[in-house]
Amino acid sequence: MTVYVDNMAAPFTPDHAPTRKYIMCHMMADTEDEMHAMADKIGVSRNWFQRVPSGNHYDITKSKRAAAVRAGAVEITTREMAAFAWHKRTLGFTCCPSVALDKMRSALKAKGEVLAQRNRAH
Repeated sequence: MTVYVDNMAAPFTPDHAPTRKYIMCHMMADTEDEMHAMADKIGVSRNWFQRVPSGNHYDITKSKRAAAVRAGAVEITTREMAAFAWHKRTLGFTCCPSVALDKMRSALKAKGEVLAQRNRAH
C-alpha cells in the first residue's frame, strides 16, 4: 500500500486569515485508512479531507507534503494523481500512477476514436 503526494502548487488564502498564504497540493493513497494514518502522522487535521466524486483526498500544504515524503509518501505529478483517481473511480481499484496514466490515455484515445466515427457517420 502506498501514499502519494502530487506536485500541484495551488495558492490558497483562508477566509479566516487573509494575510496567510499557503501553497497546496493533494495527498491520496491506495486506501482511506492508509491516507488517514499518514495525515495523523504528519499532523494534518481531518478537516482537510475532501470526500469528492473526483477522488477522495487531502489538501495539504507544501510543508506537510515535505513531511509526508519524509514519512514515506511517493512523489508523483498532478497528471499521475488525476490518473490514479480516475483508475480508482472507473475501475474500482488502484494501481501504480504511471500505469493508471497509460490506461487513462488509452481509454481517452479509444473514446475519441469512437466519437470521431460517430461524427463521420452523421
